[in-house]
Amino acid sequence: MTCGTDIVEIYRIKDAIEKNGDTFLNKIYTKNEIEYCESHSSNKYQHYAARFATKEAVAKALGTGFVGEFSWTEIEVKNDDLGKPNIVLTGKALELFNKLNMKELSVSISHCKEYAISFVVGY
Repeated sequence: MTCGTDIVEIYRIKDAIEKNGDTFLNKIYTKNEIEYCESHSSNKYQHYAARFATKEAVAKALGTGFVGEFSWTEIEVKNDDLGKPNIVLTGKALELFNKLNMKELSVSISHCKEYAISFVVGY
């Protein structure tokens, strides 16, 4: 079993999006994630920050962090019909997950006005 956690100041993600626009968004988030966050217009930056923190937590749970092993968009956060977040891996991130003989990544995400946090357990 392995775990990873990350906390993000929401204003930093908001600033990065406002400064770099689509360049930042497309580097970090999948099309589905962008659509999801934009659908929550009143608190979209909280959702972007939560997904950012989750991607960092996943990278830590996989034991690598973001050191060139895989790209940000190879980790996607999807919510089920009840709103429960799930992690979907593709590409090299999925290859590493399989190489580590993991069966599942379980995630908990929370955010408030100033911070977003994510905790991921891999087993």
